[in-house]
Amino acid sequence: GDLSLLESVVRRKQTFRRGDLLYRMGEPLEYIYAIRSGSVKTYITTEDRRVQVTGFHIAGELLGLNAIESRRHKSEARALETSSVCMVSMERFEQLAKQQPEVQYEMLKIMSREISHHQELLLLLGKRTDEERLAAYLLSLSRRFARRRYSATEFNLSMSRSDIGNYLGIAEETVCRVFARFQEDGLITTRRRYIRLRDAERLKAIAHEPSACAAATAALVSDAFRSLSD
Repeated sequence: GDLSLLESVVRRKQTFRRGDLLYRMGEPLEYIYAIRSGSVKTYITTEDRRVQVTGFHIAGELLGLNAIESRRHKSEARALETSSVCMVSMERFEQLAKQQPEVQYEMLKIMSREISHHQELLLLLGKRTDEERLAAYLLSLSRRFARRRYSATEFNLSMSRSDIGNYLGIAEETVCRVFARFQEDGLITTRRRYIRLRDAERLKAIAHEPSACAAATAALVSDAFRSLSD
């Protein structure tokens, strides 16, 4: 995984409490941050002082990669709960990348996942209704937890309803209302920050995502076409 690549070069491990800042927007890039446990939100403050949440990051994910080109952080990062973070100095990291081609390859894979994550966000924001956005958001989180070998159906939603609304371009009250409706309809169970997905297939239908059955059929069809063209 992403963290195993960094374990060997980590010089600093730090614990951040809920609300602590990892780095500020515009600060020089000194470290790449790997989240070992907990979760972090990233956000930017616009010129007119509005805050825009740009991402939620869970255990096993990396922070600071988008600052590599400009050498300055493009956003601010704040712990959403007590979080343990590995900090790898950029200097050490670059030395390693020059010496070991497999490190460069791992970085390419990590960057590729970051791009996929941003594409998912664009797809989320392209959803027309609030229900579509929230259903797609929950499914996106579910996939990310599953990728990190956590439960895909039960997890702690460390981000507040207000932050989720800001991220998805929905009012906080609307987020609460849609969650309540999903719960009434038996799609999810929520208790404070804990959430359980009870009917992923119906959530996929709301989000207009292909179901597991449809995805399997599409894969079979594409395999059949591939074998015909071989």
